Amino acid sequence: MLLFTSAEANVAGTIVDMHLHTTRGASDSMLDPEDLIEEANRIGLTGVNITEHDRMWESWDLKPFRKAHPETFISNGMEVSTDMGHVIAVGLRGYEGGIRRLERLREVADEQGAYLIVAHPFRHFFDPVHFKRQGKPAFTLTPEEAAKLPVFQLVDAVEVLNGCNTPRENYFALQVAKALGKPGTGGSDAHSNQGIGYFSTEFDETVESPEHFVQLLHRGAFRPVRGLPQGELENFWDAPPPEEVPA
Repeated sequence: MLLFTSAEANVAGTIVDMHLHTTRGASDSMLDPEDLIEEANRIGLTGVNITEHDRMWESWDLKPFRKAHPETFISNGMEVSTDMGHVIAVGLRGYEGGIRRLERLREVADEQGAYLIVAHPFRHFFDPVHFKRQGKPAFTLTPEEAAKLPVFQLVDAVEVLNGCNTPRENYFALQVAKALGKPGTGGSDAHSNQGIGYFSTEFDETVESPEHFVQLLHRGAFRPVRGLPQGELENFWDAPPPEEVPA
């Protein structure tokens, strides 16, 4: 497990909360965009990937917001509600019809050079009543078996740290990412100013532009981290199992 203070971290890189929802694009969010930037600056978060549900910010909103906050890298992403679950898309030009089918979203992403991350893939999977309510048997797959599920074949990365998940759900996602040989990201999934940056993603280089951001994603030049608001960063990729996860 790699643990280091923010002062000892690679200051050449950018730390991005990869999963955020604001009042400007999500009806279930209470997070004002200005409050997001204020909190990001307070805790040392240097980038935000805004992922509104099934939409992106319009240019007339995005451009002045970026201009007003040059100290923070601001990515205009989207969390797409697909037939295989929620998928974070980075680098799309906008919403297109048909992308609620993940296979079509994958085609569009490939055409536009975008990057896809499956969001919170195992949320509620270990709740004993979650599948029972759907008339399905309890989830018993191993990480290696779960890695063969269709959704993971159509994305570039796995969200292994999500602020609305349990430690067990996050750690299982990490194990699946390792089984797949695909990278993992971290994001708060914040809908208010609580929890921003608690889980995030550290990039090897300072992100210079949205295009550079997508390039770094495709290169896998990042790692999931936690602990930024406390002044410490832990590389979650090397983290041990949480206590409640059976050995």
